[in-house]
Amino acid sequence: MKILILQLTVVALCLGGCAATHYHERQSDRVTFYLKAPEARGVAFVSSQDDYQIHRAERVNDSRWMVTVAANSEFRYFYIVDGRVYLPECELYENDDFGSRNCIYVPGK
Repeated sequence: MKILILQLTVVALCLGGCAATHYHERQSDRVTFYLKAPEARGVAFVSSQDDYQIHRAERVNDSRWMVTVAANSEFRYFYIVDGRVYLPECELYENDDFGSRNCIYVPGK
């Protein structure tokens, strides 16, 4: 009985709080990344496509931030939220040389 209650609690928590915090939309040769970070004061997007230059994200509404970059080839990326590296749940990722991970963007996926 305790296991069933625990399983139901986990399911309820995920249904209420496991909403995607990150997604992207492709528009021809550009891709826009969206990050849900309602408490953030600042969000930046960093990727391997331009040697990890910082791209400041724009606040879209009270909870979402967005940034648009070129989408011509595969690249690795992460976010910086309020000065700290943030890696959202990604479909594809890899370990980096610094003991962390990077998300991977693949055009067409």
